[in-house]
Amino acid sequence: MDGRQSCDALVLVIGAGPAGLFAAGALAEKGINVTLLNRDFKPGGLAEYGIYHSKHRVKSALRKQFHKILAMPEVAYHGNVTVGDHGDLTFAQLQEMGFSAIVVAVGAQATKWLGLPGEHLTGVHHAKELIYAYNDLPPFSEQSFEIGKRVALIGVGNVMADVARWLVRDSKVDEVIGVARRGPAEVKFTRQEFAHVAANLDLQAFDQEIERVRGRMEDVNQDVDAAKDFILSALKRAEPSISDTRVSLRFLTSPIRIVGNDAGHVMGLEVEDTALTLTDAGVTRATRLGSTHLLDVDTVIFCIGDRVSDDFGLPVQWNSFVKHPEPCYAVNGVSFEAYDPERGQALEGVFVVGWAREASTGQVALARKDAFGCVSAVSAYFDATESLPDAETARERLLAALAESGKPVITKQDAFRLNEIETEEAARRGVDAFRFDTNAAMLEVLGL
Repeated sequence: MDGRQSCDALVLVIGAGPAGLFAAGALAEKGINVTLLNRDFKPGGLAEYGIYHSKHRVKSALRKQFHKILAMPEVAYHGNVTVGDHGDLTFAQLQEMGFSAIVVAVGAQATKWLGLPGEHLTGVHHAKELIYAYNDLPPFSEQSFEIGKRVALIGVGNVMADVARWLVRDSKVDEVIGVARRGPAEVKFTRQEFAHVAANLDLQAFDQEIERVRGRMEDVNQDVDAAKDFILSALKRAEPSISDTRVSLRFLTSPIRIVGNDAGHVMGLEVEDTALTLTDAGVTRATRLGSTHLLDVDTVIFCIGDRVSDDFGLPVQWNSFVKHPEPCYAVNGVSFEAYDPERGQALEGVFVVGWAREASTGQVALARKDAFGCVSAVSAYFDATESLPDAETARERLLAALAESGKPVITKQDAFRLNEIETEEAARRGVDAFRFDTNAAMLEVLGL
């Protein structure tokens, strides 16, 4: 089935984040009808609710791209629909409806934890949930996140930098400590992201920290001064400080326990020193040394990535849905085909893309690239398939199941209208952007 000859096909795309939307657009350009299911009311996923809340231009530009995709006549949209063992629809139900193919683009909806003692304490959070909250994504926007004055951030990637930015510039806490198992040569944040908090970096403490870990870095031939210069290069474009928050980085340090008081609140983070060793493949690995310390903090936020949901309905390994190890429709060596390892066979017509394929990997540009690869795999699957199920039957079955759920379902016309209302409200208030932060408020303005 080539070009625009696939109009009899109907592909179900689950998830309307960047990967799902770009996949839907690429399929629609081939003349393939697409039905999008989305957990949230509005499309966009992490591009809408994961990018830092004040990056209005970036969000607006992406929103325009996504709305062009939704406006394509081949694309249908159903928001406020959850899929999973405890969702409005199960994945098994959707498989039985007879879609030509199913593209799973739900991202990495679950959170990754370390399993430390004390993770249940008040004042312990996961970065994703906190980011959703300050980006006004229901229901996270309606939850309470207790943030103290001295905050430890576990991890040193761009997510840590985003959360640190919020703590420094919005919450204006007293202290933020980035905690890393590895050394300064292996930080994952970019200088652009760290520039938002670099002006608050305690330079004296940073110099002392570099000297504290210098010997352990040199043991594995890491360039200590180059690593130091990279981090300090963020000062050249540092955003002017607007708080007295002290920012520090603690390297070669592994968290081992969160300490609480009698009231069940965080009162410290116990950490253990680590050293670096080189594997035979030349990769550094952090190993524990046995010496421990207690960091005086009252809040701990995990910034260590995400994982896919175990109860979505697909097999999971290593935080991602399982891909076919020997795919029939590989694209540039990448497998997009869902796979059941217990039965040792592919899940017929089911593909995974974006963070559902590889959790916490890449941003919007990589999601677009991954989406195009997935669509190539779907097209190859169609070319190899003699006949496809009746698209109209699948569509009718889905609409019937959505009606039976009893929930209000958001159409693409509703999504467009909601964007118009929020844009008008922002103009009325004289602010860069406005967003309804509860589902009830969105349903009310839409008259649903």
